Amino acid sequence: MTIWHEILAEGERIDWQGRPAPRCYTFRNWIHSLFGVVILLAAICWFVLAVELGQTEQNVLLVWMPLPFLLAGFYLSVGHLILSRFEWERVYYALTDQRLVATRGYFRPRVDSVALAEIVWFELRPLGDQLGTVRVRCRDLQQRLTISCIEYPHKLTDLLEVVIQGNGIDVSPRSE
Repeated sequence: MTIWHEILAEGERIDWQGRPAPRCYTFRNWIHSLFGVVILLAAICWFVLAVELGQTEQNVLLVWMPLPFLLAGFYLSVGHLILSRFEWERVYYALTDQRLVATRGYFRPRVDSVALAEIVWFELRPLGDQLGTVRVRCRDLQQRLTISCIEYPHKLTDLLEVVIQGNGIDVSPRSE
């Protein structure tokens, strides 16, 4: 991928790279849509009543009051899905010999990265047979990175286990 020549340091080597699955990435926050539909339906009812009342009372302000709720309901119901799909075009992930890198962003792409020496924990959240989201934490607990909706996530998690062992953290299974 040609995006990496701008982001990687001189001599930095890519050990793994990937992109999210488009449908999974687009619908990863689908629960917001349920809440958005409720807000949108309530705002539409309010808007219809406001138009009728605005005509009766000759008050234009009544018609404009539900507009922010209509916009919020539209964004939460379908708008965030549309923006996620457009953002997908700019989402790339890579594990290099020095860091874990994620590029994303709709209007202005941003690069998030964590140094491999700082990684102490990861969680694989399966989303299907060969699909999952990997959350990575660092020594500074505020620093974290999420690799969303990747296919064959075990390719990444196998490499992360080696990194974590190299950082002096025991990853062997514990008996109970």
